[in-house]
Amino acid sequence: MVTAMKARELGRNSVVVGDKVALAGDTSGSAGSLARIVRVEERRSVLTRSPDDTDPMERIIVANAQQMVIVAALADPELKTRFIDRCLVAAYDAGLDPLLVLTKADLAAPRRIRAFYEPLGLPTLSTRQPLPAVTLARLRTALAGRVSVFIGQSGVGKSTLVNELIPDADRAVGQVNAVTGKGRHTSSSAIALQLPPPESGGWLIDTPGVRGFGLGHMSPQRVVEAFGDLAEGAAACPPGCDHLNPGAPADGDCALDEWAKEHGAHARLDSLRRLLRSRESGDTPSPGHVRADSGELTRDT
Repeated sequence: MVTAMKARELGRNSVVVGDKVALAGDTSGSAGSLARIVRVEERRSVLTRSPDDTDPMERIIVANAQQMVIVAALADPELKTRFIDRCLVAAYDAGLDPLLVLTKADLAAPRRIRAFYEPLGLPTLSTRQPLPAVTLARLRTALAGRVSVFIGQSGVGKSTLVNELIPDADRAVGQVNAVTGKGRHTSSSAIALQLPPPESGGWLIDTPGVRGFGLGHMSPQRVVEAFGDLAEGAAACPPGCDHLNPGAPADGDCALDEWAKEHGAHARLDSLRRLLRSRESGDTPSPGHVRADSGELTRDT
């Protein structure tokens, strides 16, 4: 391992987790050695988010990732599909392949959530505690040879998964607050960890648990484009359609309502419109909840 400091001429916030850099100085890695980061190589991908939907400030989470692993709990804390939707928008926009990992399947069934995202062709794994060897093997296979960034809200079991995958990681594990139903932050910074054999060449980037995922830095068009499962319906909309107001295509209005009715996509259209409205109104509501083991997928307002 080489210890290096950033050259002053690179400026602040010029190096992020996942960057490939050029080093100068003592790169031996011996005790007491110190190298310098003198150049940041061109990034192949950049995953970003904003503080909230009304703040356009773009913050880089990680560079050069190839896959986003969205970790969400089926219960305790309650599943939040709107958080998942936001992560998917960011993943598609950054050119990352998404993988949804549903934890705590011992507390609630994943069947309805899998069906909810089936139109996207979203790869999904479900886990329980103790983690079965076959599930761990499937997750290792999905991560092998790739740079994967783990994203999830506090308390969903992200750090537990990281520790299962990399026993030497020793990531702190927190508990869900029984009163608020929210998890405690246990990780304060992103860190890149190399996966052990046989996944040689693979890297896992663990990020701090987040409460929200702002998309204020993205244009409405980029948000719409990330909902690929609605693309066919959006293609029938008139030029300049904001996709916010229900209408009839024959009247030159948004065509998505009629298309969603025909294809059973009301929930996905609702999610898209909530994201678009949160940008316009300046109101970023708390993520909607889904009860995974109920008869229907229900959303809180």
